Amino acid sequence: MELSELLWLPEPTEVSLLIQTVHVYVLIVILLVLCFYCPYLVILHVMLRLENNQEKDPLFWNTWAQHTLKNALTLQKLNQNTAKNLILFLGDGMGIPTVTAARILKGQLSGQSGEETQLEMDKFPFVALSKTYNTNAQVADSAGTATAYLCGVKANEGTVGVSAAAVRSQCNTTQGNEVTSILKWAKEAGKSVGIVTTTRVNHATPSAAYAHCVDRDWFSDGEMPAEAVQAGCKDIARQLFENIPNIDVIMGGGRKYMFPKNQSDVEYPGDKKHFGTRKDGRNLVEEWTNRMKNKKAQYVWNKRELLSVNPNNVDYILGLFEPGDLPYNLERNTETDPSLTEMVEVAIKILRKNPRGFYLLVEGGRIDHGHHEGKAKQALHEAVEMDRAIGRAGLITSIYDTMTVVTADHSHMFNFGGYTPRGNTIFGLAPMLSDVDQKPFTAILYGNGPGFKVINGLRENVSTLDYQGTNYQAQSAVPLRMETHGGEDVAVFAKGPMAHLLHGVHEQNYIPHVMAYAACIGQNRDHCMSSGGASSLSPALPSLAALLTLTRLLC
Repeated sequence: MELSELLWLPEPTEVSLLIQTVHVYVLIVILLVLCFYCPYLVILHVMLRLENNQEKDPLFWNTWAQHTLKNALTLQKLNQNTAKNLILFLGDGMGIPTVTAARILKGQLSGQSGEETQLEMDKFPFVALSKTYNTNAQVADSAGTATAYLCGVKANEGTVGVSAAAVRSQCNTTQGNEVTSILKWAKEAGKSVGIVTTTRVNHATPSAAYAHCVDRDWFSDGEMPAEAVQAGCKDIARQLFENIPNIDVIMGGGRKYMFPKNQSDVEYPGDKKHFGTRKDGRNLVEEWTNRMKNKKAQYVWNKRELLSVNPNNVDYILGLFEPGDLPYNLERNTETDPSLTEMVEVAIKILRKNPRGFYLLVEGGRIDHGHHEGKAKQALHEAVEMDRAIGRAGLITSIYDTMTVVTADHSHMFNFGGYTPRGNTIFGLAPMLSDVDQKPFTAILYGNGPGFKVINGLRENVSTLDYQGTNYQAQSAVPLRMETHGGEDVAVFAKGPMAHLLHGVHEQNYIPHVMAYAACIGQNRDHCMSSGGASSLSPALPSLAALLTLTRLLC
C-alpha cells in the first residue's frame, strides 16, 4: 500500500473535518521534527564528504544533483493558496555578486570553505531577475526603485511615491502624480502592516511605502527649501504619521527628524549632530503617543525596551533606535542596539495576530552604505545578518499562507575574482601578483570608489595594509569619494503562495503586482472570487501532499 493511502485525508464533511484537522496537526508535529533535524543531517552529510575528500568521486556530485532533481520535481504541484501574509525583504544594493560573496562569508563564519553553503534565500524555490532602471536613469537610485517594487510603477530617480510625471525637487509636480503602495493596499484590505529597516524609517526605501515626495532628501522640514514648505509640500517624517494612519509596526532609525530643532537626543544628549531637526516645532513621537493612548501601543528606543515587549499585549509599536541610521551590525552595541533579526521577530509576532494577515517590508539598508564607502566587510556582514532575519521569519511563518520575496533595489560596482582557490577567505588576497605592477591584490575590488590610492605614482601595495580589517576600503579602478550603484539586473527569490509567478526576467515594478495578486488585495481581486462568490484560490490549510513536499524540500 502507498504511503499516500495510509495517510489518506477524507473529503471534508461535517464529520471528517475534525478527523482531517487531527491528521493535519499530527503531520505538522512530524514535519516540525523532520524540519529540525533534516537540514543538519544534509549539512553533516556534505561536510563528511568534503572531509573525506569525496568531491573527487563523481558519485558525490551525481547523488547531490539527483537529490536536487527530486526536490525540483515536487515543485510541479504549485502553491496556489491565497497569501494571508506578505513579506518583502529588500537588500539595499544587494546585487548578485554581493549575494555570492555573502554566501561564502556565511559558510566561512561557520568554519566551512563557504562556496557550498546555502543562504536562506538560496533555499527559495523560485528565482527571477529584475530590471532596475529608473524612468530617467540607466543606473538606478534607491528612491525610484522603491517606488517600482512598492507602488508598481517605475519613476524618476530621487522621487518616492510619485509617478514619472513628477520632477525631482519641484514641489508643484507632486499633486496629482501620487501613486499608492502595496502597504496601503494591504492596510485597506484590513491587514496589519509594518516597516522594519536598518536605515532611517524615512529613508528612500521605507518612505516609498507611505510617502509622496519629489525629493528623497526631504527627511524633515529642516531639510526642505523654504519655498517647498510654503507651497504645501510635506516632509517625509510627517507623512509617515499622516498619510496612512496607524501603521502597526515601525522600526528603524531616524529619531532626530521627529523632534523640534535643537532638542537633545535621549541617547546622545550632549551631541549636537543628533539634536532634533524640525523647524515646525512638532514632536511627532509625542503626537503619535497621544493619538495611540487608547490603543495597545508602545514607543521604544533601545534593545532592552524592544525585547521587553510582550507581542500579545501590543498591537502598535514605534521603535526609533538611533537619531540617524542604525550602526553596522559589526559595530552594533549588542546590549543597547537591536539586530535586524530581533526587530523582525518582534514585528512578525505583533503583526500575525491579525486574522486577516499582514504585509511587512524589511530592509537590510546598510548593505548599500558599506558598498558606497568601499567597505566590503561591513556590506557583506550586513547581508549575512539580513539572511539570518530571513531564516527567523521562515521559522515563525508558514509557506502555505505566507508569500516571502527577497530582492534588491539595485546592484553596486562590487565584485570578486582573481582565480582564488577553494576556501580562500572572501576578504583575502588573490593567489598571484599583478603581471603589470608586480604587486598583490585582494579578491574583492570595486569599479570605482574611495579605495583608489596611488603612492609615488604607483598602486598601493595592499600587503602592507590590514586588508581584512572591518573598515578596510577595497581598491577601486576609478577614484570617487563614494562608490556608485551598478546597473545590472538583480535577483528575486520567492516562496509561498503564487511564488511561481516570479520567474524569468521582469520589470522591477512587476513585483508588487504579483504579491497583491497572491493576497487578493489592491487591483488584483477579481480572480479571487468564483461565480458563486467563493474564493477561487485554494485555502491555506496544508494538505498531505504539501506537507510531504515541504519535508522533501527541507530534507
